[in-house]
Amino acid sequence: MVMFFYAISELPLATAITLNYTSPLAMAAILTIALHEKPKKILLVAIVTGFMGVTFLLKPSIHYGELLAGGLGLLSGLLAGWVYVHVAQLGRAGEPDWRTVFYFSLVCTAGGGAWMLIHHFNPIELNDLPILAGLGTCATIAQLAMTRAYRTGNPLVVGSLAYSTVVLASLFGILLWNEMLSMDRWLAIAIIISSGVMSVSANASAKK
Repeated sequence: MVMFFYAISELPLATAITLNYTSPLAMAAILTIALHEKPKKILLVAIVTGFMGVTFLLKPSIHYGELLAGGLGLLSGLLAGWVYVHVAQLGRAGEPDWRTVFYFSLVCTAGGGAWMLIHHFNPIELNDLPILAGLGTCATIAQLAMTRAYRTGNPLVVGSLAYSTVVLASLFGILLWNEMLSMDRWLAIAIIISSGVMSVSANASAKK
């Protein structure tokens, strides 16, 4: 999380997000190599297709002076893939969603608090509290939902569907800020949606 936020602060947002979205690719590699689980080829194709769509939509760019931030952003995505594999394993071991999210939040809070002791930070003002409360509430609900998804579903399908975040962000931009998307960006959104449909269909057929 620290590396991801560092990448966001030092890189263009599109680049940082794209690098972090290598997590499903890392998760597929970990399941195949470390855990000796052979996922269906169609799921791997869906994940790669979704990542291509994300790259096409966000159009990331990186310059020579941003190599450190780019490397940390990429590492954050790879480590996130490893984390999601463990989340799935915790769920299969019977750990409830709330407990996983609680300890995740606890470690992040302790780590963030320690970081604040050695790094400059801006004090919270009263008018910041409603926004922070809304962010915290939405993030907690999202974390619980994601943990449950990895616990009960196919991790590769969940990882593929995670690409829909950038699609929803684009649609929110249209609805809330009247942003206009070019034809190539609509094509990228169609690619991402297709990868999600492909992964869900592959998983549904595997259960029959």
